[in-house]
Amino acid sequence: MKIKTAIFVSLFLIFVSFKQDKKSMPEGFVYAKTFIPDLEVELRYYSTNNFVGDTIAGYHANTLIVTRPTAQALKLVQEELLLHNLCLKIYDAYRPQEAVNHFIKWARKLDDTLMKQEFYPNVEKRHLFKEGYIASKSGHSRGSTLDLTIIDADTHEALDMGSPYDFFGEPSWVNYQNLSKEQKTNRQLLQDVMVKHGFRNYPKEWWHFTLRNEPFPKTYFNFPVE
Repeated sequence: MKIKTAIFVSLFLIFVSFKQDKKSMPEGFVYAKTFIPDLEVELRYYSTNNFVGDTIAGYHANTLIVTRPTAQALKLVQEELLLHNLCLKIYDAYRPQEAVNHFIKWARKLDDTLMKQEFYPNVEKRHLFKEGYIASKSGHSRGSTLDLTIIDADTHEALDMGSPYDFFGEPSWVNYQNLSKEQKTNRQLLQDVMVKHGFRNYPKEWWHFTLRNEPFPKTYFNFPVE
């Protein structure tokens, strides 16, 4: 009986250890709020307010995960913005490959256009891959890419950037010209402060930035956001 009990306990401890290891983040990743406690986070893929219209696989919490160098650079951005009574708001950061696979599966269902009018009114769903709005691999899965905007530190209202976050179309392109003077100024502010602190932008999405010299340039991770 004692032998059986000992075996059971050993197996249980192995199981618990496995579960803990499975849930733990890889070395080099951190929770962004441990570096920037006042960072505003609204992970859109942990909600239904996104182009799919559903919570995305792999997002189990509204928890911002990034690589350590990304958090350190982002802290500098936040500190500079606070001098002007502004803050960052993050819509997405590390994204598990499981979530990207969810996007791929959704994109193949051409009759599922629930969120078309809000997020891609002028792009045919079957062209989302061809036009670069969805990919089978995402820089987000490497842990050093962010989707973000700037908000007023007092009201928490987002600055007007001329198009909503995750809007698939030319109005979201960085160099889109049919914008008001205020919208252009806001976009330029975001570009300037992010580039200054080591990030580069994706030209078709004003909100999308990747850390230069990212630590995992060829590794796509698949641990959950939790």
